[in-house]
Amino acid sequence: METDRENWRSALEYDQWVALPVAGKRPPVRYKHAAVVVDEKLYIVGGSRNGRYLSDVQAFDLRTLSWSTVALSTKVDTENVNDSTLPEVFPAISGHSTVKWGNKVLLVGGHSKDASDNVTVRFIDIESHVCGVMEVTGKVPVARDGHSVSLVGSKLVMFGGEDKHRQLMNDVHVLDLETMTWNVVETIQTPPAPRVDHTSTVHANRYLQIFGGCTHSIFFNDLHVLDLETLEWSQPPIQGDVVSPRAGHAGVSIDEKWFIVGGGDNRNGALETLVMDMNKLVISVLTNVNGRHPLASEGLSVSSAFLDGDQYLVAFGGYNGKYSNEVFVMRPKPTDSKHPKIFQSPAAAAAAAAASVTAAYALAKSESIDFTNIGLKPSVDLSVEISVIKEEKKTLESNIKEVEAENSVMLEKLEDLKGTSVDLSKELQSVQNQLASERSRCDDLEAQIVDLQKKLSSMQSIEQQVQELRSQNSAIEQDMELASTTQTQGSGGVWRWIAG
Repeated sequence: METDRENWRSALEYDQWVALPVAGKRPPVRYKHAAVVVDEKLYIVGGSRNGRYLSDVQAFDLRTLSWSTVALSTKVDTENVNDSTLPEVFPAISGHSTVKWGNKVLLVGGHSKDASDNVTVRFIDIESHVCGVMEVTGKVPVARDGHSVSLVGSKLVMFGGEDKHRQLMNDVHVLDLETMTWNVVETIQTPPAPRVDHTSTVHANRYLQIFGGCTHSIFFNDLHVLDLETLEWSQPPIQGDVVSPRAGHAGVSIDEKWFIVGGGDNRNGALETLVMDMNKLVISVLTNVNGRHPLASEGLSVSSAFLDGDQYLVAFGGYNGKYSNEVFVMRPKPTDSKHPKIFQSPAAAAAAAAASVTAAYALAKSESIDFTNIGLKPSVDLSVEISVIKEEKKTLESNIKEVEAENSVMLEKLEDLKGTSVDLSKELQSVQNQLASERSRCDDLEAQIVDLQKKLSSMQSIEQQVQELRSQNSAIEQDMELASTTQTQGSGGVWRWIAG
């Protein structure tokens, strides 16, 4: 669905994707690019098409709905920039991630023909259009693509991806953007399986959430959460709609909602646009597209834009058997309440209890954890939040007891049904035996009918013979009568002669 170029925002319905009309020339089609919205413009960097990496930077003005190519320069005199590694032009790159930091767009990782062995952090200055490579220190991660990056304060958290030898990873690294220093994060508990082409976000400046992705043969629809203070991994259950496994999808969070678009499993594109309530870990299908829609693609991007007081989702590109260069927008319906009630039944509450209890446990012990190893320190007093979550825990425990009572009743009913099932089975067996007896009787009757038919056929033959005999007998009787008459007439003639 495409909307009017002059009045596209006023005509836009909530929670529905529309294709924007474009004034002038569109950029080349692509996927696995990076995208970010800055000052009401959507910036697209790199990507790939038909196995070739792209090096261009394109800007889409969300007011004029027109594209322009950004001409970059590498002349720069800035701290934390390695002049010796500045490329003559921005390199062709694919599978990288991007975040906005100050007046710069940072591009992290990705594969290019001249990629180094370690992750490269590139930058584009939005104001001056100067680009370059940031000089980093510390334990720099191995080069990769298909990873995710999330911004937490002044820290950039990177997870997973695939190196240039196709080795899948599930490691966590943090880049301090103020010192440009990398650190390895040593986590505890069970991490997600190594994966690529997943999506991530950070909730409440504390919880890194990882959704979906794939190995070389398996696609995921799971959710993993890393508490960035306790460094514990957990896999809380997702409530709500059941969603299909996917990779190559895109995600963006607005307030407490995490919007997830597209992706696929190399055979079919994901038709749903998903939204997750990050407070309650409830996921639902916001809307669907049909067939091979450009939004049902792998390697697309989705960003958030703020125009005249309204939030918008902006999606671009992707591949689903065909490359795309269309721009789609959606205006999400505003949240009515910061804490909507979602536990509409004890069963629903109990199903989500594990996630909330895990969060409460992590919060309760957070004051005794030292976070200086990665620089992610708590910045607020969590005592009030701890109290609230403890109360919620009590409520959930009460709900669990109610559910257990309901389960007990259901088990009793199940036992009754099992008894009824046994009786019905016996009755069915009896009926089956009766049917077998009736079938036997039917077989005997059919045999008798055949014999009777044979006898009837024989009787018809005998009847014909009897009829023939009767005919013969009638003829004989007629002959005898005729002979008798003749004899009587002859005797009368003799007597007449004597009398005369």
